Amino acid sequence: MKSKFLSVVLAIAATFTFSAFAQTGSAATPSSAAAPTSTPASTPAATAPVPTGPGKVGTINIQDAIIASNEGRRDMDALQKKYEPKQAELKNQNDELESLKKQLTTQQDKLNPEALDTLKRQIDGKQKSFDRNVQDAQEEVGNQQQEIAGRILSKMAPLIVKYAQENGYTMIIDTSKPWPQSPVLWWNPDAVDITKNVVDGYNVQSGVAAPAASPGGTKPAPRAPATTTPKPATPKPTEPPKQ
Repeated sequence: MKSKFLSVVLAIAATFTFSAFAQTGSAATPSSAAAPTSTPASTPAATAPVPTGPGKVGTINIQDAIIASNEGRRDMDALQKKYEPKQAELKNQNDELESLKKQLTTQQDKLNPEALDTLKRQIDGKQKSFDRNVQDAQEEVGNQQQEIAGRILSKMAPLIVKYAQENGYTMIIDTSKPWPQSPVLWWNPDAVDITKNVVDGYNVQSGVAAPAASPGGTKPAPRAPATTTPKPATPKPTEPPKQ
């Protein structure tokens, strides 16, 4: 049972990708597992009521557990800081590209055909270069995020197995992905979720202190500005007059 569980969990790490890199929002602040603010003195016991019986099932959000751990928060913060210059570079490229697009929109009726063609080719070249740079940055950061996740999970997985065995669970289900991407349709996190208990235990095991809180809140995970193409506004349907 132990070796089978570990192989499944480590297989998850091989394809682990944080979605926050390509989206606005913070991957460093998990939605369902509160990030610990201090290192507990000992491995905590289960505090939430759990089902009893031969089929005792627990859930864990592997993604949240990795990101909420002190080690995960520390390493993600370091990755964010490392890529801040690249983010600034991409933002400058995006601003320059948007400025040229605005120039085309406002001046295309005034430019002669040769100047207009030159401006369009300049925009096209810069757009392709920007898109390529964004894709390269996304892949590079994504690879490093996967390396962090895999490294932490390889050490966290045995702890999950140990916790499950000591607390009488016959099955632990990962709820990182929502249904229908996951086969889990519904669960009661207050009753069966062990994410926080595992995070607290892992913080004790790793010995990594909780990172200091950043001024102004937690920084988002590294991400590159997405290419934007203005879309026309979609008119809202007119509601019939009320009687």
